[in-house]
Parts: sequence; structure tokens; C-alpha cells
Amino acid sequence: MSSSAEPVIDANLAVALDALLTEQSVTRAAARLHTSPAAMSRTLARLRRILQDPLLVRAGQAMVPTPRAQDLREETAVLVRRLGALLAPGAGVDPADLRSTFTLQAADLVGAALAPGMSGLARQEAPGISLRFRAEEMEAGSALRDGRIDLEIGSIDHVDPETRIEELVTLRMAAAVRPGHPLTEGTLTPERLAAAEHVVVSRRGRFTGPLDAALAELNLRRRVAVVLPGHLAAMTLAAGSDIVCLVPTAPPGGSASPLTDVATALGLRLLDIPLPLPPLTIGMAWHPRHAADGGHHWLRYAVRRTLRAPGGSPHPRRRDEEGPSWA
Repeated sequence: MSSSAEPVIDANLAVALDALLTEQSVTRAAARLHTSPAAMSRTLARLRRILQDPLLVRAGQAMVPTPRAQDLREETAVLVRRLGALLAPGAGVDPADLRSTFTLQAADLVGAALAPGMSGLARQEAPGISLRFRAEEMEAGSALRDGRIDLEIGSIDHVDPETRIEELVTLRMAAAVRPGHPLTEGTLTPERLAAAEHVVVSRRGRFTGPLDAALAELNLRRRVAVVLPGHLAAMTLAAGSDIVCLVPTAPPGGSASPLTDVATALGLRLLDIPLPLPPLTIGMAWHPRHAADGGHHWLRYAVRRTLRAPGGSPHPRRRDEEGPSWA
């Protein structure tokens, strides 16, 4: 029992056929595709075998297409154009043409700082997109990998080999208190800070943090009256009581931060903490499958512009961030 194999036609044959039918010359087709006339002759012979048609025949000093070749000419040209579009590098995306929903995972304070600026940018540049902010309720590494979130923004504490991470701003912690709080009078010392009641922000319900370690170096201990999972609730509590809440703010001499704007909107006063505390770095993380996506480029660029203070210097681009004309 015999069987005949179907011929395998690759994209290069389609491109060669288009060149031959357009140029109607082996020599010119070879020059067009930057190959030799001998190689193009072999390709023409292969096409003749596959299509079972001479395709181009000699007529004096020229070659003319057969009826089958004439029928194939337009169809082949369309196919090659489509192949070119399919295999070309991704083109830039006009944000105005985007029709997408982007899901961002961020702490409540980061979300509150980002939402006004990013929604404003979306209205101006990409009115067809929607932004969905999710609380820090999922394991970010796997959520990015699975596509449940498009971008994680905050203090990135997971290290996944494939995750792209970019640092955005570095902040320091300040003590947020209501206007007229006793700590606003006189010099704030470690002893006075430790003697006040505090609210701690911890998703895991922890009572201690870097401030406690710094106070312990001086044999001091603060009283934590409340532990809350988010900054907005903690700041609201501080705004209506004598409880102290730690919030991130710009370093001395640095530009203002949208994160500080949230505290200001609640009427809180920010006091410098007289202790060496580690800085807080806010970054964003995404899966590399989005690295070259035009819509995701706009999303990341919008986050940068929102978290960067007006008039501030642009954050250096990552190597994979080159590109969009609108960026």
C-alpha cells in the first residue's frame, strides 16, 4: 500500500513566488531577494514541481507568466503582505486606540495615591481603558505569571527569576499625627515618640516593625494600641485621635510624593522621626510576556509619571522600556 506525502510549502517559497511573478525574471527576482540567480532558478524549479505548472515560460528575450501564474499573482502578493505584517516587530500603539482593562495590585495607600493621577492620564490619553485596583490579597509572583494581575506596585518583596522589577521611588517613614497633637509641640525625641500610642499597619497582624527595633537600641518600647491591615484606615484613626501612624513620605530635600498627598488630604501633620529607619522603596513588577506589549508600555509609563513628582527628573528607563513614541 503506497501513500504520497503532502508537499511542505514554507514562507520562503511564497516570498520567492511573489518576487518571480512580480519581476517575471529570475535575475531580477534574485536581486530583489538578495540571492543568486542560480539559487533562484532552483527555487523556480521547485515551485514548478509543487504547483505542477511552468509558471514562467520563455518568450524571446523575456519570460511571461502562464495562465495559472497570472491567477496566483494577486493572491500571492496579498499572502506575502500578510506574512510580513504577521512576522514584523510589534509596532507602536496609539493609547487612544486601546480598549483594555488593566488590573493592578497595590496596597491601599499606593492605590489611593495612583488612582487620581492615572485616571486623569487615562481620560486624556487612553479613554478606552479601565483600571482595576486589587488589594494585596494574592501571591503576586504567581498572579503575575497566571495573568490575574497585570502589574504589582508597592514594596516588592518576592524574587521570581522571570519577573521584571523596576524601582520607582525611595521614601522614608514619618510620624503622622492630627493637628494640635502633643507631639507637634517642642522637639520630637525618641522618648516622646515611644511614650505615645501607635497604630501599626500590617497585613499579617504583626505588632512590631523597624521602628521597634530602632527604639530597642535605646532601651525604649512603644505602646501599640491598634493593628490595622491598611494605611488608609490607620491614617483615618490618627486624624481623629492622639494615636501616631507611620506613613511613607519623600526624603529631606526630595520632591513631594503623591503618597504624601493622601496624608495631607486627611489633614495630618508629618513629623520627622529622630531615629535611623530603613528607607522604603516603591517599585513595580510585571511578567516578561508584557515587556513588548504597547498597551502595557503605556500602563507602566503612566505609573512612572504619576508617582514622579511634577518637575522631577525622569526615572532612568530599563533597557526593555525603550520605545513608544508617546513615551
